[in-house]
Amino acid sequence: MLQATRDAPGATALPDDGATPVARHLRQVLLWPLRLISTAGDDSEERRAPWRVLRAMGDASPWREQFDEFTGDASHFHERHYNEFVAFLPYVQRFLYGEGRTTRQPDERSERSPMRVFRRHDIAHVRVQPRPSDPAVTLDVVHVDLYFFYGVDIVLLNVEVAADELPLPLAEELMYRFGRAYPGGWYADGRPQHSLTQCEWLDSQGRVLAASDAGQRDAFLAHVAEHRAPRIAAHWEYVLAPLVNHHSGHEGALRFRQIEYYRMPMMAYVAVDEPAALSRSDFIRLGLVTGAGAGTGDGAGGAKGAGPVLPYADAHLADFEQRYCYDRFWSAAGAAPRTRYLCSGLSLVVVGDAHNTFYRCRDRGVLAQFRHQHFLLFLIAHFQKATLLMVSDQLAEALMAMDLNSPESIRRFKRRIRIAFVSFLSFTHRYWFHEISEQAQVRALWKMCLDHLEIEPLYAEVKERIDDMNGYLDADALRRQANTVVRLTVVTILGLIGTVTTGFLGMNLFAESDAFMPEGSQSAPIQEAI
Repeated sequence: MLQATRDAPGATALPDDGATPVARHLRQVLLWPLRLISTAGDDSEERRAPWRVLRAMGDASPWREQFDEFTGDASHFHERHYNEFVAFLPYVQRFLYGEGRTTRQPDERSERSPMRVFRRHDIAHVRVQPRPSDPAVTLDVVHVDLYFFYGVDIVLLNVEVAADELPLPLAEELMYRFGRAYPGGWYADGRPQHSLTQCEWLDSQGRVLAASDAGQRDAFLAHVAEHRAPRIAAHWEYVLAPLVNHHSGHEGALRFRQIEYYRMPMMAYVAVDEPAALSRSDFIRLGLVTGAGAGTGDGAGGAKGAGPVLPYADAHLADFEQRYCYDRFWSAAGAAPRTRYLCSGLSLVVVGDAHNTFYRCRDRGVLAQFRHQHFLLFLIAHFQKATLLMVSDQLAEALMAMDLNSPESIRRFKRRIRIAFVSFLSFTHRYWFHEISEQAQVRALWKMCLDHLEIEPLYAEVKERIDDMNGYLDADALRRQANTVVRLTVVTILGLIGTVTTGFLGMNLFAESDAFMPEGSQSAPIQEAI
């Protein structure tokens, strides 16, 4: 792994005083859910399978479909992949891996998995500087992926980076600042708040592919003023291309818009010398991803020699261990002693002993579990939340676009609601899981993610909104049917009245043929005939 670049312009020397904890190995995984805005028809295969657009672009796109160990060459299937597979329940296995390679056919409906992965290989490293006083650090880019899902207008960007030998405060700042889609604001001197001071994507030769423009305050302000939507930073636009921001002026066959907070959900794997020696403030800053703070005295933002300083008030953090820590392996025994999991929903962090073989093992150990089982449970949780938020947005947009004075607008509204209802049913039966595993560790972390993200209450809320909309359409259909019946009844009654009247007046009420005829009126014709 690449280490901090000490000779970078403006860099400061890395602290090496022996008192500052060091992250011997850091893995940071970003997972950014985005909503796809399709121009295709609601029932078209292009909308249900948006990755076909990337396939069709060929060399014009840097993305290539990733045939991994489950979908590609079976000779690359290893034990860590087997452990990943058996960690999940059968219906989750079918969602993640499909029915098997023997079903691989050109028809999308018969292919293995409803999840598709595309990867780009041109980005090899990323050079970042968290704050002006921090050194520039070059990280390895392990991979950059896009995750698509059949029948759902959601795509997830996944970026994994790694580095060795970073002071823990610097690692905390990277975790805090790296996954920002755009600046949260600016300081008086123009520096971006909460974001990296500088970020550059590099190729394998060290050449700069794209750089952040977070310091261009006027450009971000003008974009929001014009579009009422945020401007995505240039380095993230480069990563997503040819996907383009829906609110930008760029042309693109695949368009996206932000669906969640601009801070991307994040996972981190941290290996330190002595996990038990970290202060409570260290764990709070790692678990809640608050950054290192103003100083580096204890690795937790305190002044030098001042002792640990908590990032928030004591009362706010009183139940931190109960709410955010999974301490089943926080003991001196076991294969990986002193391993602690920290989960806040928006983050999942594991901290352990860098000298423990099982903790560092990428085939069977904690690192392998972090990159496989734990990543997938984190992905499923955020995919579910993003989909529910997207459906909620679609309902609101359909309602806002309806014009009660326009019959055509009402028809479009009804169609969109019906499609949303069918899509929600499809999501429920294909992608909605209450439980994903019976393994105690995976099950516990899954439960923590669900609780912190409040996914189940969100599902109940969206389901209620869908039912309300569908109930309105059913009631409206019954009302129209009743109105039609009333009109038909009125017409029928009027028709009956006309029929009775016509029949009544058209009858021979007086039998004239049987009436007595006068003598003169009968003899005259006879006499004329004679």
